[in-house]
Amino acid sequence: MANNKIRRPGITDEAPWVKWLLTGIALVFIGLFLLIPLVSVFFEALRKGWELYLAALVEPDALSAVKLTLVTALIAVPLNLTFGVAAAWAIAKFEFKGKSVLITLIDLPFSVSPVVAGLIYVLLFGAHGWFGEWLGAHDIKIIFAVPGIVLATIFVTFPFVARELIPLMEAQGSDEEQAALVLGASGLQTFWRVTLPNIKWGLLYGVILANARAMGEFGAVSVVSGHIRGMTNTIPLHVEILYNEYNFVGAFACASILALLALVTLALKSWVEWKAERDDEAARIAANAE
Repeated sequence: MANNKIRRPGITDEAPWVKWLLTGIALVFIGLFLLIPLVSVFFEALRKGWELYLAALVEPDALSAVKLTLVTALIAVPLNLTFGVAAAWAIAKFEFKGKSVLITLIDLPFSVSPVVAGLIYVLLFGAHGWFGEWLGAHDIKIIFAVPGIVLATIFVTFPFVARELIPLMEAQGSDEEQAALVLGASGLQTFWRVTLPNIKWGLLYGVILANARAMGEFGAVSVVSGHIRGMTNTIPLHVEILYNEYNFVGAFACASILALLALVTLALKSWVEWKAERDDEAARIAANAE
């Protein structure tokens, strides 16, 4: 009798011990390099009790670092969201000269060290930089001030939204947008009623990643901040200062905020992926029913 058993994708004929060996190796690496360091952060933060932990979090310099981190993310992420949607729409829906150059520039922050990115802004806007004399004459401060931190954060988070949307929009094509335009919809109506619903999960995914990177960025921000306590220190910079001062409880307490952010980001990322897969499955079922 012919064997009519349907094989599921991804199933192999490897021996069971191979599966368990590979799974075991993966779990060991996850435990050693992810779980143990994450647990140790919370352990060290709480080792001397809740009172000292909470006192470290409500200390004025810590609150200032949290506030600056949130303000930076609230400025950088929406700007990159706007650019990412515009760039992805242009690249995926239109053909124009310089398209490959634009794609390359979007990927530039992935290949440039964050420290180098910070030095670029120092070269441009520092006291001895290209525009430093003019900025000084007009009493405009960018380096060692909040604007420099925002600019550096925008640079390092630049690709996340665009890179999530470009392949998604390219895969979807432009048939639905063209149909909407033929039926009399304006460009803005087409975006809100056709394009945005199709890319919403990819857009949210990119925003989550950009926000996590914005709040956790160290290298570029460290170069342009000046490390002024209570003024230009974000959470990662504040953690470094406390650790160098041997204030381990304070350092790990503030680090636990970043660890919690990582966990929340992971949870949101998993939820977005689950919702996207669920919507895709519902769309396939609806298409098959027709």
